[in-house]
Amino acid sequence: MVRVNFISEGVIAEVEKGTTILQAARSAGVLIESPCNSAGICGKCKVKLNPGDLQFILNPGKHHLTGKEVSEGYVLACQAEAVGDIEVVSIVKNRNKTLKILSDGQSFAIKLNSYIKKYYDGKSATLVMGGGDVLGKESGNTEELNFGVVVDIGTTTLVSSLVDIASGREIASVSSLNPQSLLAQDVLSRIKYASDKQGLQTMFTDILKEINRMIREISKEAGVNRKNIYEVVFSGNTTMIHLAANVNPYSLGKYPYTPELRGGCHKSSAELGVEIADFGLVYFPPIISSYVGPDITSGVLASRLHDQKGVTLFVDIGTNGEMVLSSDGLLTATSTAAGPAFEGMNITCGMRAALGAIEYFEINEDAGIEVRTIGGAKAAGICGSGLLDIVGELVDHGIVSKNGKFVSPDDNSLPGTLRSRLTKLDGKPAFVVAEGILITQKDIRQVQLAKGAVRSGIEFLLTSNGVTADAVDKVLIAGSFGFHLRAKSLINIGLLLKEFESKVEFVGNTSKAGGKAFLLNGLYRLEMQNLVRKIKVIELSNHIDFDKIFVASLAF
Repeated sequence: MVRVNFISEGVIAEVEKGTTILQAARSAGVLIESPCNSAGICGKCKVKLNPGDLQFILNPGKHHLTGKEVSEGYVLACQAEAVGDIEVVSIVKNRNKTLKILSDGQSFAIKLNSYIKKYYDGKSATLVMGGGDVLGKESGNTEELNFGVVVDIGTTTLVSSLVDIASGREIASVSSLNPQSLLAQDVLSRIKYASDKQGLQTMFTDILKEINRMIREISKEAGVNRKNIYEVVFSGNTTMIHLAANVNPYSLGKYPYTPELRGGCHKSSAELGVEIADFGLVYFPPIISSYVGPDITSGVLASRLHDQKGVTLFVDIGTNGEMVLSSDGLLTATSTAAGPAFEGMNITCGMRAALGAIEYFEINEDAGIEVRTIGGAKAAGICGSGLLDIVGELVDHGIVSKNGKFVSPDDNSLPGTLRSRLTKLDGKPAFVVAEGILITQKDIRQVQLAKGAVRSGIEFLLTSNGVTADAVDKVLIAGSFGFHLRAKSLINIGLLLKEFESKVEFVGNTSKAGGKAFLLNGLYRLEMQNLVRKIKVIELSNHIDFDKIFVASLAF
């Protein structure tokens, strides 16, 4: 046995020799952010040891560390194996409480006809009804006190909104980081993490704790008693919904990828531990498929995609790329694993959309560069929207070729101001975005893979429906991340086809907007349950041409 002393946390873990620092931390309840769930590819789980303790470490993960960091005692917690007693002096904190998260989304005029209704008996009590059934009884006349909550459970972020069901008005909203992302960044690594009983319990407990904290915060802000909140709508992708319902997502990670939970149902809030009325309910919208979840069902509802005339493409860009094509109301859906690059993860100077993150990048006609950061702070890293801006501009100005390679610094066709920014990091080409902030060849490849996944999904949707790109009338870009993008950048990198120029609309957080519609009108639940059964789902992995289309989609 060896001892791993987490000095900054005041905790000592006694573990088997050869245990990684990350495993030791988890066994002792110490939180170290590991977005890639120990795959060793994101480089975000850095910890600092006493340099003298490096002799007791195997596999320090040097490929993600600078020479200076190695000399100072830094290692990757998910790779570094302790073979002797060591001291962890500090843990690099990548979390930031200034996350920029969009909470609003496009919706439609909702006719109020809520699932939850209250009736005063005219004497001494008020009945709380759910779909015509009595859920509970309250003393006195409480008819006007009828509240609900919508929680958009994203892979990276959470948004919770408190809604007055009687008036349909949203009265408070709060957003935060999904705590599960500190343990596993993308859907596949989260499925793997939660496939055993202990992992599922960790994931469920983490999300429940944060949702309850958010409900307490918005209730306090609005002066609402949580006992008068009777229903919560959970809107999110299929994996997130399984984890929030405490249902093992194991089946989503193996063929034929069948969800254990189909949605269109309730669970007791008391059973799940959601801190609202004792007899409250949690509603899960209908699930389209294993990788096209209730967040897309909510998005279809919010945009009334099935009522659209002509051809409309709905794309939710994020850790997962989910998309639906509407051809005069007939819907076809698919999804792709875009990965965490769009969230700033797996990127050398990547970070989430927080204070100091570069969110806007433009190369002017005179080759001057304009950089904007969140909060106007000094550049601390690159978030997803900034990343796509940067790559789009580098491609558009010939600094990165169509195949994704940096041009030579000796290329005289480039203005000197741009050539001077071409440099090398660890012997590999890179570009100086701002002081101390670089984008590397590896980062460009990460963007290529992510955008190639989404582009190939779009290509398959179009061809499977016999639709040409110029026949698309409208492109709706959904999601909190998508709202902060620019159509120019999406087209420059080839994520969207050139034919879509001037047809792009950013519709925001339709997952939350659709969740609110579910909350305020119970009839939409039946409508969407019936619609979901009719949606044609294309599983890209089943198509023999997918690899060919994907490779073709990598080019900028």
